[in-house]
Amino acid sequence: MKSPFLLVSGPCVIEDEVTTLEIAASLKAMTDDLGVSFTFKASYDKANRTSITGFRGPGLTKGLSILEKVKKTLGVPILSDVHTIDEIGPAAEILDVIQIPAFLCRQTDLLLAAAKTRRPVNVKKGQFLAPWDMVNVIDKIRSVSDVQPMITERGVMFGYNNLVVDFRSIRIMQEQTHCPVIFDATHSVQLPGGAGTASGGQRDMAPILARAAVAAGADGIFLEVHKDPDKALCDGPNSLFLDDIPLLLKQLIAIRAALVS
Repeated sequence: MKSPFLLVSGPCVIEDEVTTLEIAASLKAMTDDLGVSFTFKASYDKANRTSITGFRGPGLTKGLSILEKVKKTLGVPILSDVHTIDEIGPAAEILDVIQIPAFLCRQTDLLLAAAKTRRPVNVKKGQFLAPWDMVNVIDKIRSVSDVQPMITERGVMFGYNNLVVDFRSIRIMQEQTHCPVIFDATHSVQLPGGAGTASGGQRDMAPILARAAVAAGADGIFLEVHKDPDKALCDGPNSLFLDDIPLLLKQLIAIRAALVS
């Protein structure tokens, strides 16, 4: 049976090995049961936290070791983000998909280095870019690699400390870049810097946007999850409760089925 869409999901950051494995195992069980393709996502280093006091994660070496254990234990593809060219070599040995953060999506040398690994590259669209601006970003990747890249929509700046989503961007980027487009429902409800030394978020809005994105034709959904988001060390206000994911996935599957029936 063909998967209705790709789910990219996991905690915002690796907090510890046990928590990471538990979340990954739960997501794998859910997606296996529902027939949804699943790629596990977690960051080993959050290099762009709002404040110097923000938790960044275990770092490159320990973080990649934990991600490798998830991969070998559960047999799931792994996605994580890179912030510097020096990280790309070690990361490419473990990761199945290399992600370029939204704030770095125009950094030519970073894009080229990631693409040259011949791993699929997922570029998060900058909050400051129009959807058609991603054509130039994707052209950079395709100048050195014939491996199909992906784009993730995560909202655009809407004044200070706020984001809004233009769902037309999904179709526009699909048609103009010929790339699969994933929708990041949890970062799209983030309130950047809205909590002073950290970002705020509107968790209750994320499922609404996820449903709208599937209706708009998104090829995948990106969800950051946690067993207890209120205690998460990063992006808790916009992360979803792990226990709420099965119901949301069933709703998304039903929406996709209605579109193709």
